[in-house]
Amino acid sequence: MDARLLPYAEKQAPRYTSYPSAPHFGGGVDGARYAQWLGALAPDAALALYIHVPYCKRICWYCGCNTSAEHAGDAEAYAATLLKEIALVSSRTRAKQVAEIHWGGGTPNVLSPQLFDAIMAALGSAFALKPPFSHAIEMDPRSLTRDQIRAYAAAGVNRASLGVQTFSPHVQEMIGRVQPFEQVARAVDELRSAGITAISFDLMYGLPGQTHGDLMETLSRAVTLAPDRVALFGYAHVPWFKSRQRAIAVDELPGAAARFDMAAEAKAFLTAQGYEAIGMDHFAKAGDPMALAARAGTLHRNFQGYVASRTDALIGLGPSAISALPQGYAQNDPAVPGWRRAVDTGVLPIVRGHRLSDDDRLRARIIERLMCDFKIDLADFGGRSAFAAERAALAPLAADGLVVIEGDQLFIPEPMRPFCRLVAQAFDAYTATAQYSRSV
Repeated sequence: MDARLLPYAEKQAPRYTSYPSAPHFGGGVDGARYAQWLGALAPDAALALYIHVPYCKRICWYCGCNTSAEHAGDAEAYAATLLKEIALVSSRTRAKQVAEIHWGGGTPNVLSPQLFDAIMAALGSAFALKPPFSHAIEMDPRSLTRDQIRAYAAAGVNRASLGVQTFSPHVQEMIGRVQPFEQVARAVDELRSAGITAISFDLMYGLPGQTHGDLMETLSRAVTLAPDRVALFGYAHVPWFKSRQRAIAVDELPGAAARFDMAAEAKAFLTAQGYEAIGMDHFAKAGDPMALAARAGTLHRNFQGYVASRTDALIGLGPSAISALPQGYAQNDPAVPGWRRAVDTGVLPIVRGHRLSDDDRLRARIIERLMCDFKIDLADFGGRSAFAAERAALAPLAADGLVVIEGDQLFIPEPMRPFCRLVAQAFDAYTATAQYSRSV
């Protein structure tokens, strides 16, 4: 890594799965406001549904997700409340056409096939689930069963996203996630045998005790299983946000320079293996919808990360789930008891959110295009005179080659794309008041 880039790699920046980022949501959005927004959706609006399952069989120490360890009866109680929330949300909107379903968490496959089937039946009653639509589920290979796979296939699941992180045994021990390669390979084989052939892997760099060799061995083994997509995330050490990460010793973490080199080496390896680099941390085979969208300039970014298409609204279900509607963002109570109390009393369980201003929408478009395309034409957003302060903020980055500014044109050179969050941050009117993970 070029030494002059080290200070940039150590800077903090949002990941921009929304603008403004979730730390800037406030109490000005409640269930009543969300109900108004749902009611304003057109009947033919295309919906994406996100279902958050707030439990895992075991908690991994690196995890920054909203989840907790499952205890007896938790999954059943969660599913019972979720069925009520599905009916409650559906009753507030005329929009029923579902284009995408994404199950996340937590670990969605803590749900038994019977509970999964009950939730799918409720979704089918409340919304129009007409194929073809994108239906993806995140899963933990350690607890995946053949009965679950059969239920997913019968429900039309067409993408499985497997949490892999690393295949290095000593790194697995240090993050509390022991998961042999053979376990993942078996899950991939069984999914494909059931007809779920679109496979995504989540991998990580910057983990405790992880070396360049560990990462490259993981990548080498991963590609033998031929996933269609690979998401390669930099580990975000945010113990002030997730106390479980305090189990990870800071002195065991690779430094910023090592992280940068890991990401660069991984990108070179994956592209040599036939994957196209997508955005700042995704890779996809050439025929994958995400790769096609990236080449066409129609890639988008939402709370699930990079996505191949845009919908009119994203409706989040379950504790902590965030909804994105034309008017703004609305987040469910992240605490299961609070979420349940609201739903049981017939109240949409929203505890915070953000109502978008015209300026927010403008900046959100700029940031999304920078995160997806690595370039923007300011003429499309009012011209350079409208962004004098932002151009001034970018001047040091331009001097060091992180961004090139030519008139109204801004673009991020290919070697500097790992710093795209810092370039986007120059257009963020909220960013100075929160803590984030490192930019690389």
